[in-house]
Parts: sequence; C-alpha cells; structure tokens
Amino acid sequence: MKSFFIGDKEICLPLVQGGMGVGISLSGLASAVANEGGIGVISCAGLGLLYKGHGNFFQNCIWGLKEELRLAKEKTKGVIGVNIMVALTNFADMVRTAIAGKADLIFAGAGLPLDLPSYQTPESKTKLVPIVSSARAAKVICERWYNSYQYLPDAIVVEGPKAGGHLGFKKEQIFDESFSLENILPEVVKVAQRYKEKKNIPVIAAGGISSGEDIYRFIKMGASGVQMGTLFITTTECDAAENFKQTYINARKEDIQIINSPVGMPGRAIKGDFLRRVEAGLEVPDNCFVHCIKSCDYKNSPYCIIKALYNAARGNMDKGFAFTGVNAPLAKKISSVKEIITRLKQEFDFTQKADS
Repeated sequence: MKSFFIGDKEICLPLVQGGMGVGISLSGLASAVANEGGIGVISCAGLGLLYKGHGNFFQNCIWGLKEELRLAKEKTKGVIGVNIMVALTNFADMVRTAIAGKADLIFAGAGLPLDLPSYQTPESKTKLVPIVSSARAAKVICERWYNSYQYLPDAIVVEGPKAGGHLGFKKEQIFDESFSLENILPEVVKVAQRYKEKKNIPVIAAGGISSGEDIYRFIKMGASGVQMGTLFITTTECDAAENFKQTYINARKEDIQIINSPVGMPGRAIKGDFLRRVEAGLEVPDNCFVHCIKSCDYKNSPYCIIKALYNAARGNMDKGFAFTGVNAPLAKKISSVKEIITRLKQEFDFTQKADS
C-alpha cells in the first residue's frame, strides 16, 4: 500500500479508522491504528457522559476531548484525528477544543460543515476534512469554503450507503445501486480535481470496506485511501465493552437493519431487544437532559440516542444498540489492530499481484 499526503502530513498507511461514538473509538483504538501508520480517530460524541465532574454536560465534553487527545498523544507519535458531527449542539465547542488540542485532523459529517474553516486560528495546523455522501455536497462545501474563507478541504471522505451509523441518504437511496460508493466516488474525485491547481485534495472512500481487496479496488478507482470502522470494533484495543464487541461476532446478515435516528437521518444497526422496544413505542423519552443534537425534539423522538449509544458502549445491550456497517457478520473473533492491518496488507498485495 502506498502512502499519501494530506497537506504536508504523510499518511504511511492509506487507512482512516472511522470515528465511532459514543465511547467506541477513543484514545485506545485511535492510538493503536496510528501506531500502524494509519489515521486513528477519536469520536467526541457523548464524551460528557464518559467524563464527569467538570461542570455541566457540555463542559464535561470539552474536558473529555482534551483528555482523550492527551492520552492518544502519550500512546503514539502517529496521526490522530477527531470526528465531530455537525448535528451536535456543541459542534463549535468541539471544533475549537480539537484545534486547541492540536488534533492533526478534524473529520466533520452528519451535516454539511459549511463554516468549519472559521474556527481556525492563525497558528492552527489542524487539517479540515468534511465527510460527504455525494459530489453535490462536496462541490457545495468546496465553493463555500473557498468563497468565504479562501480555504479548501485538506481531504474529503466520501461515505457510501453501506456504512454504519448515520447515513447521508434517503431510505429509498440506500439500496439503489446508482447511489453506491462505486458510483459516487468517481464523481467526488472529479470535484476534487477541479481544484488541483489551487490544492491537492485527496479523496478517501468509506462505507462497507472490509478487505485488502476492497482497498485495492477503491484506490484503483481514484481514492487515495479508505476509511474503515466496523472492522476495528472487534479488536482488543477498541474502547467499548466486551459485551458490545460480542454483539458483532454474534450478528448474522439478517440481523442488520435500517432504523430511524433522532438525528433525522436513517442509520444501519444490529437488531436487538432495545430496538424491538423502540418499534413498539416503549422507549419514548419523557424529558431531554442535555439536548445533545440540534435537530432532536424529544417529544417526537422514538428514543434518546445518546443514552442508547452510551449504554451499549458500556455493555448494557438491553438499554442500547449497536450501529454497524453491512459487513458486521464477517467478524468471527476478537483480534488485535496489528493482526487486522497485517491481514489487510496481505490481501491488498495478493490482489495487486493478481491484477498485474
């Protein structure tokens, strides 16, 4: 696998570990991936539930992100990014904290991060990477950033409908081949290439990628690297509880379903008792204790997503659920990050040799 550059930063292994919250990808997983040459990513979603005693929920989130960045930097000299959902009520606070904490990159999705460059400081070296699900979104972001801030994305992640978690597609588009990653990746690459005289914008393919063969295929289609999330959940270094990891090992293909999220997007998750109670209307929240998502109206919400994701990450699957990409059933055991990346490299090399 060839390295690539995001700005002046060389990414030795062309792999980004997806940012998964609440409490799934923190400093433990992120530093392990970074130590293998990829980009390790900390999810800032819900950190205020994991770190308490520093004020209210939002103040705890700030403290938590500072602490996770500190811990990651103690464990690795590699590249560390922070995943920040645009839909978060404290999006601005998290961006400022990531920049002040000298995160190498910010990945921003679950909405269009149209004002992301406005948070940069003169001394900031943090790279800004939007996550999009279409060439149109990539074009809108590039135009807005350039016209308003004379800045272009340092890279773009294009996430297809086979990804886990929140999906930037309508339900009817998720299984429509015209919206597949194979179709939207080349279109986003074309958008990036329009700006090549001003800036090199590498494109990172994401969503349903689970093998070295997949990596080879998408790089050959024009991606500089790939993003993988679900594959790293069943690792010893993943920051979630063992019960949570076991949910993926036990999952069958028929257990994967598309759900409605209070964020206002569809999501892909693993079936379980909690989601069955949601479908029966038995998990409707009677209050909102933090208002973590801008668009969430608890009076019309089927469940509290931050509580559900927090409970699941801590291993209480009766009170929560697991988001997943389409390939969760491929997980058969708990492995180390090194073992997984070694396998991916071997599969990549085999595919490359077979294609030459």
